[in-house]
Amino acid sequence: MFASLLVPFRVLLLSSFCLLAVVAQAQQAGDTVSVECPLPRVVDLCVELDATRSVDPLSGSLTYRWNMGDGTTLTGLTVSHCYKERKRYTVQLDVVEEKTGEVRLAEKVLPVDFTQETVLNFSAPDTVRVGQVLTCDAIDSQLPLCENVVVLWDFRDGHVTNGRRVQHAFRRPGRYAIRMSLRANGPDPCPDSHCVSRPVVVVQP
Repeated sequence: MFASLLVPFRVLLLSSFCLLAVVAQAQQAGDTVSVECPLPRVVDLCVELDATRSVDPLSGSLTYRWNMGDGTTLTGLTVSHCYKERKRYTVQLDVVEEKTGEVRLAEKVLPVDFTQETVLNFSAPDTVRVGQVLTCDAIDSQLPLCENVVVLWDFRDGHVTNGRRVQHAFRRPGRYAIRMSLRANGPDPCPDSHCVSRPVVVVQP
């Protein structure tokens, strides 16, 4: 999943920049029973940069050098890159005139902000034994436009709790679709709740 950047040379107009956010199905506040919670969909921290429309025949041969803001430098008219952390980055495009060696620094500076995406995801083991303590972690789940975010858990065996990182031990074997939901409030428009689920198989020790 990539966000596209179109960077015409000379004009250097950012015509399209969209980081895709995955939004889970909304539910009513506190409802972990009547609404189906889908599987988490992991949002890749990736961008794609395209400067093919910036080629100017009168400028001679040019090298496009992209400083991705995380210590990575890429070259080419089109490049793609995936980041490791959900942070804000600044991408700087330098253009090198191959004939003279002149470097045009910061021909374009592009902000890349992954902190404003709605993210709904959590980690949990696929299989555990009866009585074994499992740990669930909401990873970097976030509702960036909301305040007072609370992470709620429903283990589908009668046990519910809250917290970004929780533990639980099942007493009976079976297949349980653990649910994690985020609840929050404004002042800006904010969804009542979002939920996702992961299946966990509980086996006899």
